[in-house]
Amino acid sequence: MVAVKHHEADRFIARGGANIFLYLVFGTDPGLVAERVRRILASAIDDPKDPFQLLRMDGDDLAADPLRLADEANTIPLFGGRRAVWIDAQGKAFVSAIEPVLNAPPIGCVIVIAAGALKKDSALRKICERDKNAAAIECYPDKTEDIERLIDAEAAAAGLSIAPDARLVLASMLGQDRGSTRSELAKLILFAHGDGRIRLDHVEAIVSDASRLVLDNAVNEAFQGDQAALEASARRVFKDFVDPSQLLGAALRHAMALHRARLDIEGHEISGASQREGRGFAGGGYGRTQDFERHLRIWSSARLARVIENVAAAISQTRREPKLAEAIALRALWTVAAGAKSKGPVR
Repeated sequence: MVAVKHHEADRFIARGGANIFLYLVFGTDPGLVAERVRRILASAIDDPKDPFQLLRMDGDDLAADPLRLADEANTIPLFGGRRAVWIDAQGKAFVSAIEPVLNAPPIGCVIVIAAGALKKDSALRKICERDKNAAAIECYPDKTEDIERLIDAEAAAAGLSIAPDARLVLASMLGQDRGSTRSELAKLILFAHGDGRIRLDHVEAIVSDASRLVLDNAVNEAFQGDQAALEASARRVFKDFVDPSQLLGAALRHAMALHRARLDIEGHEISGASQREGRGFAGGGYGRTQDFERHLRIWSSARLARVIENVAAAISQTRREPKLAEAIALRALWTVAAGAKSKGPVR
């Protein structure tokens, strides 16, 4: 019986299993599922692009013709060598197609099933977890530390370093889908190529944040201290299927922009007009200059530093406990709003 936990999956795939020929790769991160499927196939056959070596099938087709899988798995490639079958699990059950190949394992063929989220009592998951020749591999959204390791690895491979603030913000914007994460990192690295170091302005310029307009109201209300409006806006965000960590990421970016501006204000005894010129901001990357300036009058750099720390911790917690993500995000933003209300304007 081989049930591979999410955090063990990369090591397991790299190590391989001599007796395992059937892999079930499943979870809520489709990009990571696809990435791990391709890694297994790359080690299983010489050329995944060769149609004689790799056959792709749909689970629904197997449900209609359960004996086809055994026939395909035992087919000898035209030019010899190893063979693999990649099955995209669909809506219909095809366990009846899996049982014959587990009872009579094929020679020189690897079968990989790509599936979405599966419950523990799923028939497909149970049959793969209990058989000695099969492995069920979990694929769930990356945690903050996983994203940071991936960022560092991709940047280093491109010969780039990354500024700490850019790394923190970038990690908050990525992670719900490994494919999207890699795509955004590839764009960012190309954009920063030649500069030697990925800076925060690179991140803000190139990494997509399509839900930004949806999130702006909730972020504004949190930093303004409007708890009632904040909850209503946050509920609308969740109703639109925006991940709670994205909302927290928007709040984190806003807090960091405010923090930079407050440090500048507190470090220079200059007039209001000159302050704006000295900071050189237009909404601090937030997009609403008036709201940004209002928040600057409410928050001090010390309190913003605490907000940054707390919101970053909340982002990490949402990834560890996805079922509680909405509640964690709301609690973190309520804390921000309470801080805005409990302290008077900054002098």
